[in-house]
Amino acid sequence: MANTKSALKRIRQTKKRTERNRFYRTRMKNIIKAVREAVAAGDKERAIEALKVANKRLHEYVSKGIIKKNNASRKVSKLHKLVNSMDNEAA
Repeated sequence: MANTKSALKRIRQTKKRTERNRFYRTRMKNIIKAVREAVAAGDKERAIEALKVANKRLHEYVSKGIIKKNNASRKVSKLHKLVNSMDNEAA
């Protein structure tokens, strides 16, 4: 157990930050899942709308410090590839 005031404060801060990050990470998973489900259903319009939301939200989380810039870019890129692959399958 922490003994100093500063160590106790760090424990409180870590707990608060962990709660906040867990909320955003869960939200991020659900946003990505929405794109994947739309692609699996073959609904191009819904997939594009979900992709726009995902792009906006993931980069918003970068500015909040939840994830790193390259991580968000990589996730968005994979989702773009997935949505664009719908055109190839239809042809």
